[in-house]
Amino acid sequence: MYIGLLSGNSVISATPTPTRFSLKYCQLNFPRSRTSISLPISNPIIQFKMKVIEKIQSLLEDQGKVVFSFEFFPPKTEDGVDNLFDRMDRMVAHNPSFCDITWGAGGSTADLTLDIANKMQNIICVETMMHLTCTNMPVEKIDHALQTIKSNGIQNVLALRGDPPHGQDKFVQVEGGFACALDLVKHIRAKYGDYFGITVAGYPEAHPDAIGSEGVATPEAYQNDLAYLKRKVDAGADLIVTQLFYDTDIFLKFVNDCRQIGITCPIVPGIMPINNYKGFLRMTGFCKTKIPDEITAALEPIKDNEEAVKSYGIHLGTEMCRKILAHGIKTLHLYTLNMEKSALAILMNLGLIEESKISRFLPWRRPANVFRVKEDVRPIFWANRPKSYISRTIGWDQYPHGRWGDSRNPSYGALSDYQFMRPRARDKKLHQEWATPLKCIDDIQEKFKNYCLGKLRSSPWSELDGLQPETKVIHEQLGRINLKGFLTINSQPAVNGECSDSPSVGWGGPGGYVYQKAYLEFFCSMEKLDALVNKCKAFSSVTYFAVNKKGNLLSNIGLTDVNAVTWGVFPAKEIIQPTVVDPASFMVWKDEAFEIWSRSWAALYPDGDPSKKFLEEIQSSYYLVSLVDNDYMSGDIFAVFEDL
Repeated sequence: MYIGLLSGNSVISATPTPTRFSLKYCQLNFPRSRTSISLPISNPIIQFKMKVIEKIQSLLEDQGKVVFSFEFFPPKTEDGVDNLFDRMDRMVAHNPSFCDITWGAGGSTADLTLDIANKMQNIICVETMMHLTCTNMPVEKIDHALQTIKSNGIQNVLALRGDPPHGQDKFVQVEGGFACALDLVKHIRAKYGDYFGITVAGYPEAHPDAIGSEGVATPEAYQNDLAYLKRKVDAGADLIVTQLFYDTDIFLKFVNDCRQIGITCPIVPGIMPINNYKGFLRMTGFCKTKIPDEITAALEPIKDNEEAVKSYGIHLGTEMCRKILAHGIKTLHLYTLNMEKSALAILMNLGLIEESKISRFLPWRRPANVFRVKEDVRPIFWANRPKSYISRTIGWDQYPHGRWGDSRNPSYGALSDYQFMRPRARDKKLHQEWATPLKCIDDIQEKFKNYCLGKLRSSPWSELDGLQPETKVIHEQLGRINLKGFLTINSQPAVNGECSDSPSVGWGGPGGYVYQKAYLEFFCSMEKLDALVNKCKAFSSVTYFAVNKKGNLLSNIGLTDVNAVTWGVFPAKEIIQPTVVDPASFMVWKDEAFEIWSRSWAALYPDGDPSKKFLEEIQSSYYLVSLVDNDYMSGDIFAVFEDL
């Protein structure tokens, strides 16, 4: 676990170049002074634990469920960071118990690690553990890092001594710093009490410094290393994650030895899939990891075939995990090396995840920070722009819990450049798919139709990749109304008592039933809106409000009428209503929705381009419409558009 517990350096090179850029997508702070929505009612949906140890303990109590987690390291380039976040997003969809991010040797990636940890917790929405080392870190820098992650709602730290700085052979205590991980654990507990969950490293073969030239530690050195581990636990550590290993018998013996000397906390095995032969040799050499003869024999004839090595690595990782699980250990920590395929393949082989079945606790992913732990209700408008919603609600004193509550004065943050920033890969995709010549309204309608039919993977109004599963239920109907001039940007089908583990509309886990009112959100011209409003008079179950860029409003409901459009019924729980249509929030959202025409789509064209001017004209003349069919049992929201 060179990348993880020892140093946190990139494994691309044994002497990585320090990364010094600031991560522009992660500048999220959490002021606690702004007034927010009043939210008086509580609702026990799911008990979310904020410390990793608490999550692991509660999950293990749930009929011995297997708990898995992932480790990542800070990439060297901005493109690498963008790609990492995309990869994290996909992997987090499989619900790991936590993910951790490494700390570069000597603090070489300190600022970047802090930024990435912040975004993992609050935008990727996964329980995050940040590595922290003693190398080149006086106590002032250590406290700065701890205060920073605390202010961002992160409660988990992996406390390490760290490797020697680049160019040095031995660790040297910096003036005003700590000599070892034990000192760091003591400091965190003394200064921050029980706020942080503290994880420490365990070494099944002993720490590399204790391993001699023959590749093994003496019995005395091994016992001393175990005794030191117990001192770290006694000082306040509540979880152990191990160094990488490839001999599972050594790991199982290590666990038993720990129990024999009174270490009772969970011990999580660190599993590093073999992805390429040279990297494997470099990593095991640096960590002084024993390689069983059968692994060497299996790799030797395929060492120059990268795909064969990777396939063997998946097979080996799977078999190692099976043996560990068979011995009653129900936790696995996968060192991903910032790659997803091998780690996910191992979990699929074990039956712990299904590639085609992603379970959701709620219809949207909640940030993992302590400030939003009870949040379980959101307006539907930001369904395809969750990162924007999170950034505009940071700092609320309370978050909706149980019901939306009094929404007359929600204090959403103002629009900023952040809401319109895009990773380079997504920006490139938008240019490819949306920056084509637009000669008439038919060209624009065709774009929206093609997106709804899955022919385009990107949309200026979405941060997500492609259509969501529930959209595919109604994508043909959406395509047809787009060709009629109703340009859809958000939707959900009606659902009447679908099983909560449905792959398309399910959420909340098995055993419940979910319900939805049909919802459509779209842009249209004033002429189209007039026709629609007249048609709605014949549909008593349909409610709407429409607004243009200037704020002129048309509606058949009151501005304080909050409408629950998604809810679920689960055993031994109150009814959960995680998605609402709220007129007050819609008036906030409309500014962002209209701004996207110019800042996310028209901006793809050069100044003076006729297409750019055309889009800006639509922006200034069209209406944004929110439409709900409240008859979720037998209604047909698309009937409203017939003959229009």
